[in-house]
Amino acid sequence: MLKSQTKKSGDRVRASELREKLNHHNYRYYTLDAPEILDSEYDLLFRELQQLELEFPELKTIDSPTQRIGGDILKQFESATHKLPMASLDNAFSQDEMEQFDKRIVDMVMHKVSDTNKIPIEYVVEPKLDGLALTVLYVDGVLKRGATRGDGLSGEDVTINIRTIPSIPLRLQGDNIPHSLEVRGEVFISKKDFEKLNNSQQLKGEKMFANPRNAAAGSLRQLDSTITATRPLSFISYGVGVLESEDDTQIYNTYSQLIAQLSIWGIPISTESRVVEGVSEIINVFDDLAERREALPYEIDGVVYKVNDFLFQQKLGSTSRAPRWAIAWKFPAEEVTTNLLAIDIQVGRTGALTPVARLEPVEVGGVTVSNATLHNEDEVKRKDLRAGDRVVVRRAGDVIPEVVRRIGVELNREDSWQMPKVCPVCGSKVIREEEKTVARCSGGLYCAAQRSEAIWHFCSRRGLDIDGVGGKLIEQLVERELIKTPADLFTLTLEQLTTLDRVGVKSAQNSLDAIESSKQTTLSRFIYALGIPEVGEATARSMAHHFGELNLIISAKQDQLQEVADVGKVVANNIITFFEQAHNIEVIDIILAAGVKWEYESVSASQVSNATLTGRTYVITGSLSKIKRAEAKERLQKLGAKVTGSVSKSSTALICGLKPGSKYDRAKKIGVPIMNEDELLELLAKT
Repeated sequence: MLKSQTKKSGDRVRASELREKLNHHNYRYYTLDAPEILDSEYDLLFRELQQLELEFPELKTIDSPTQRIGGDILKQFESATHKLPMASLDNAFSQDEMEQFDKRIVDMVMHKVSDTNKIPIEYVVEPKLDGLALTVLYVDGVLKRGATRGDGLSGEDVTINIRTIPSIPLRLQGDNIPHSLEVRGEVFISKKDFEKLNNSQQLKGEKMFANPRNAAAGSLRQLDSTITATRPLSFISYGVGVLESEDDTQIYNTYSQLIAQLSIWGIPISTESRVVEGVSEIINVFDDLAERREALPYEIDGVVYKVNDFLFQQKLGSTSRAPRWAIAWKFPAEEVTTNLLAIDIQVGRTGALTPVARLEPVEVGGVTVSNATLHNEDEVKRKDLRAGDRVVVRRAGDVIPEVVRRIGVELNREDSWQMPKVCPVCGSKVIREEEKTVARCSGGLYCAAQRSEAIWHFCSRRGLDIDGVGGKLIEQLVERELIKTPADLFTLTLEQLTTLDRVGVKSAQNSLDAIESSKQTTLSRFIYALGIPEVGEATARSMAHHFGELNLIISAKQDQLQEVADVGKVVANNIITFFEQAHNIEVIDIILAAGVKWEYESVSASQVSNATLTGRTYVITGSLSKIKRAEAKERLQKLGAKVTGSVSKSSTALICGLKPGSKYDRAKKIGVPIMNEDELLELLAKT
């Protein structure tokens, strides 16, 4: 008993040490941009803490770095009243207006040496981030509440969501932490992360975001915080609403001093913040940021100027809507009009069809624009665009050209623009799944636009598992037109491979040997390797076991396909459409003629009698150390179990490894049993 208590005490101390270390490294990474350890070292510390909290839930604290995965789904956001109103800023749009602002400030504070010689006022200058205003309240150094600006007096309580944002500390660092601190700042998504997010949305067939600001706002206001946790949100502070401290000596005379202190406490601040004096410096810093605008990692729509001296701020006061001591000098709107000449179709690496506006060349923000993405069919129809329209064009974030809207004279609008029925590259049928925004080419094996992706998928570990034929090699083969379809892999020669960059005789021969070995495969692997939309490993295996022969799958009708487990209406349609394309069948015939073959794969009677887990459904989450997840999944399926990707009330159990994520919390919430890796191995051994 004493030994157990001692261990528990040691675990508690270790958990505290890990939290302190992880919070410190988060501060170094997100606030100072000066990490002290490698990401892999951080991951080890994080995993250790996660494991401790998994074994001993009582060690979990509200400010633990592991608690950024989201929580319960809200029905609606509660209202949150701000301790001090979150005022807007007045805007300026010209140098003259800024000169008038500075003169007004100097006159109002009467900061004079003489009537004719006024001392310049100090301003703190920061980029105006194009994001969503947020206030974050800390009580005794621990994050207590987060709220949107709302109407300035009250906003929405988004505490559960901001806890998922890595750059917002759950606990403040350092000494002299105030009793109450209300930090104000901007939530945003960087340009790089926005591009990745939209690429992900497109691949999933989900709605793409118009711009980073909309993406940030939508992500922060998700009622399901687990979704917010997946979005790449960041935070930068631009001020303080309330600061209450028991230490009366903790007084800051200037805004720049206070902002510097926020950074010490772990709150991210702008690295572009600087102090300037006088009109000439006001103009210089605006010109500098305007020139570097595109190179900044985030979108900005102007520059903010604030009187640095708090005594002067107090003397200047505020109007009913805005402080008199601050102003935003906005960049000019970069919108122009031009003619929409045509709407063409671009086919991507994964077969996605994207409408592209061909424009009469026009200069936008110093760049000549002649093309602009229209994202998808629904977007074109929403804007009611067609060739011949007069349109407004802008560069989203001053980077990506986009068609904002049509204007001017009404053309004949009886026939709306339609997505083509066949792929403009290969002529294969175009499919669009229900409730999806992305249309795709069905000629995956033949379409020139999809060559690299189709061949890589064919060669992948879960496909024909051709070791030594990776992405870089495939790119070279496609670029030099040595292969056009997966079938061409089986006709490659040593001479052809050795002409490629960094490919010697030995590595070339290894690749050829791997291609030859791949000819002996399984029907389920071959089906998966074809790259039929929505046909993953499990579905491919079910189809192979059900039909046993490829020709039966090719000729199967909709109702026959839907008899297979995991095959619904949409998947069945995808399969039928894929095999209806003569080009795909032609490639398959060539591959089979090259010697690719497999054993009959139908489920035997002994297998059926051995399917001791039939009717059970398992979900696997986290990393397993004693068995690969793919192997665990395959063994469970061979025993008749179904392995799914999401936890529901019908799940038999959640198999939980290290770093389990939100599925663990979901299982606990709805009462699904949780198994560890040892229990999984025991189950597999018994059956």
